[in-house]
Amino acid sequence: MQTVLIVIHLMVVLALIGVVLIQRSEGGGLGIGGGGGGGGAGGFFTARGSANLLTRATAVLALIFFITSLALTIVAGWGRAPRSILQPATQSGPQVPQSGGSILDQIRPQGGGADQGAPATPAAPSGPQVPQSK
Repeated sequence: MQTVLIVIHLMVVLALIGVVLIQRSEGGGLGIGGGGGGGGAGGFFTARGSANLLTRATAVLALIFFITSLALTIVAGWGRAPRSILQPATQSGPQVPQSGGSILDQIRPQGGGADQGAPATPAAPSGPQVPQSK
């Protein structure tokens, strides 16, 4: 159900972006986009008719976007139990094993000896290695 709503939501978003970008700029805020192409013999819509159609399409797509956003929010919270902000939260993160202590104790080498708690250090190199010819 949630996947279907997400797909519908994304299609509406893309359509809304397209419809908004097609609309003619009325204020000329960027200095581009206005002007003459809507009317005439070669035009598909008149300037006024295309503006009304695009305005209505924007409003319908915005309404569908709002509805799908609310539906996604409701579906996402459907299985959650209500929590009070006044009560402390229960620990829901990863559980630490009781017998091993911390995670570092589990990954340290299990060798016996005096340096059991200290990590093993590699031996320092004696100097630069010189290639030898045969």
